[in-house]
Amino acid sequence: MDTRLQQNAKEHLMLHFTDMQSLVEQGTTLIDRGEGVFVFDTDGRRYIDGLSGLYCTNLGHSYGEEIGATAAAQMARLPFTTNWTVAHPEAVELATKLAELAPEGIERAFFTSGGAESVESAWKLAVQYHAANGEPARRKVIAREDAYHGVTLGALAMTGLAECREPFEPLGVPAVHVANTSPYRHPEGADPARMRDALLAEVEATIAREGAETIAMLIAEPVQNAGGCLVPPDGYWAGLREICDRHGILLVSDEVICAFGRLGTFFGADRLGYKPDMITVAKGLTGAHFPMGAVLISERVAEPFIEGRTMYMHGITFGGHPVGAAIARKTLEIYERDGVMENVMANESILRGSLNALRDIPIVGDVRGMGHFWAIELVRDQESKLTFEGPAAEWLLKDVLSAELWGRGMICRLDDRTEPIVQIAPPLVSDAETIGEIAQILREALEVAAERMSERPELTAA
Repeated sequence: MDTRLQQNAKEHLMLHFTDMQSLVEQGTTLIDRGEGVFVFDTDGRRYIDGLSGLYCTNLGHSYGEEIGATAAAQMARLPFTTNWTVAHPEAVELATKLAELAPEGIERAFFTSGGAESVESAWKLAVQYHAANGEPARRKVIAREDAYHGVTLGALAMTGLAECREPFEPLGVPAVHVANTSPYRHPEGADPARMRDALLAEVEATIAREGAETIAMLIAEPVQNAGGCLVPPDGYWAGLREICDRHGILLVSDEVICAFGRLGTFFGADRLGYKPDMITVAKGLTGAHFPMGAVLISERVAEPFIEGRTMYMHGITFGGHPVGAAIARKTLEIYERDGVMENVMANESILRGSLNALRDIPIVGDVRGMGHFWAIELVRDQESKLTFEGPAAEWLLKDVLSAELWGRGMICRLDDRTEPIVQIAPPLVSDAETIGEIAQILREALEVAAERMSERPELTAA
């Protein structure tokens, strides 16, 4: 262990969403290098990158030399200029490529530095779009419960996780939240058509209550991350599209996670078959080789700006950074050249089968997801779906599973912001052997957790 680095981390580093007392008292793992789908800490221990960094190392860790050469060439040519009034060739070429890949009707890109900026940029576009069309009262957002859209103040208002919002309320963007698409705990979850109808009826009722004339946009992820890879029922997105069209509301597909192969297609909207007005992206756009995001915009939304009826009053210094744009273009080239989408689609059934096989473990309640985006919901009792809460959830995830998974060399997400889940999102270049290793590690760790419940008799009572 590098004691100097550990001590400096304890004294100088503030981590994100982290119990800092734990860092100061115990130190933290320091990831030193990556290779393929693995990362290695400063002690040389190997870990499967089972969460793709944070759903973003889509190409794993072996393309750095090729992408680095692209970055170096761009730095030598033009390390920086803005997209304020002027532009540069890399931003133009990237915007053109994204328009080629995006769903029909999406033709323009506004570049940002990351996902939360993309979400806030979409809201600003929506507000100014409506104002230019004579509806300045349209400022509200409809989002989904438990959804995560970012934690900068504008995006935070749309995030449906109360524990993230409450310390900073009141927030500047007016937002209301409707039910998410988890069938496991929905009253109509056993009947996808009835569940779809109930979800859409709630959206309709929300619009009626708030007033359609006050609502600028509805934002949702193709498959919702927070809550654990919540796949919508068939017809849900078509229903949202029809409702938004009927009420004059813009439909925003938040694909910060789902775009660029996570679901096996370049865009989740393509996988699920709908046409949004805007798409927010980041993460996989560069495969995490550079911090970059974008709002992809339909011609309809761009029209008042292109016609000069209004000017988009928004800008970001590093939005469309030349080096980032060059890296993004190279990343998109690799996705196509190396058959990354095809690999994800081929692996989907392997992941589904491997993870569903874990249902024989008593604490595995549900398995859900698609592509390289999966979650396991954990329960105290499979039949009643009784969940772990409070100290019990903390014991399960932090005291037991974290140590068991980490000790076996796997990085994944253990999350109890809603019901407790284990989330798996391996790099899109993973092979069947890696998936098998992931499944085996999960089985061993979950079986230990199930066995250790006998130490906590209060948890076994249903």
